[in-house]
Amino acid sequence: MAPPIDDLSAVDADAEEIRNLLRHQASTVTVVTAPGAPAVGFTATSFTSVSLDPPVVSFCVNNGSSSWPTVATARHVGVHLLAHHQQGLADTFATSGIDRFAAPTRWRTGPAGVPILDGTLAWLLCRVIDRVTVGSHAIVLAEPELIRRAQAGSPLLYHRGRYTGLATAAEAWAAHAAA
Repeated sequence: MAPPIDDLSAVDADAEEIRNLLRHQASTVTVVTAPGAPAVGFTATSFTSVSLDPPVVSFCVNNGSSSWPTVATARHVGVHLLAHHQQGLADTFATSGIDRFAAPTRWRTGPAGVPILDGTLAWLLCRVIDRVTVGSHAIVLAEPELIRRAQAGSPLLYHRGRYTGLATAAEAWAAHAAA
């Protein structure tokens, strides 16, 4: 049974406390790319489905980031769901001040000039339909036009400030048996 609300120690919902609370939420790690001169890309954990009819997805981008000026005017973007083994790729696209598309990043130019990363668990080519600025970020709403997904694989997740993944039933059983 849940404790009565009076027994919980509530704190003010400031930015630091919100950040701490959201660390408890596991998020799929994605890389968003947009065409430009040069192309841009960034790691995001804010990707979500908004609607299935019509299909609409969203992600958030800091409006102070180096990627925002390009994303703010892009007609199309690529959203790449990273596989569990792609922590290095997530780190590359989360690092400021580097050429994120330089080797060893493998990519190609896709439809509408959007950079498409090789070997991801899935990717969506999306047409941007709206941008809503809220505080320090913009929520980008986009309509998927093309998708590609792998037949197998496990997603890269971000939880409590670090990368993690989903254990398969065999891995979970082996860990349980070893304990």
